[in-house]
Amino acid sequence: MPFQAGDRVRIVSCEDDPRAAGRTGRIVDDVPPGPLTEGRWTVQGIGLLIGPALCHTSELRPA
Repeated sequence: MPFQAGDRVRIVSCEDDPRAAGRTGRIVDDVPPGPLTEGRWTVQGIGLLIGPALCHTSELRPA
């Protein structure tokens, strides 16, 4: 499921930061993730005390 920058997503789980699970945020990436992020999307705006997290496509759902 491809995402685009600005898409709101619900984080089902997140290996990078388990505190993000169950929260919503926005995709930051303008292009699909590549080797630099190990195929993970950058999600920000998750919470006040949670910085941007890297999440695999399987860990995200459209919000």
